Amino acid sequence: MNKQSTRLSKIFGSGPAGLSISLVLFFVANWFSKRIYLPLLSNSRSLLNSIFIISILMTLAVIVWSVKSLPASDRGDKLCTSGAFKYVRHPLYAAFLSIFNFGLAVYLNSCIFVLWAVLLHPISHYIVRYEERMMVNRFGEAYIEYQRKTGRFFPRFRYRE
Repeated sequence: MNKQSTRLSKIFGSGPAGLSISLVLFFVANWFSKRIYLPLLSNSRSLLNSIFIISILMTLAVIVWSVKSLPASDRGDKLCTSGAFKYVRHPLYAAFLSIFNFGLAVYLNSCIFVLWAVLLHPISHYIVRYEERMMVNRFGEAYIEYQRKTGRFFPRFRYRE
């Protein structure tokens, strides 16, 4: 039982907790959006649809790139610092947080959902700390150095000494 839960935590990491919180906050945002009138983001449905389709395609591209960079069978067992992981430590989370959620918020045409997408970032930074502690315990100084060079959800273009 412990081995299976450890293996699942290596594969899924903080994903299930993040998804659960995201969904709860999404339903809260939906509740507020029906009770608070705010101006629409756009009157152009085709623009909103286009942005959402582009966000879906970009999210899928990052997901494929991430899985090719580090297959699920290697997660938690190998420190990957190439491919998508060269730019961000958590490319799957980044794809949903920074691309898909904002595309969905724009598609839903409400400032409340944009706020939802923004609020998920600090929450996700907090949630993923547990996963990063596991990685430091597993890979030690190599992971700490990787953290210095690579952003959590956003690329770090300048290396900090």
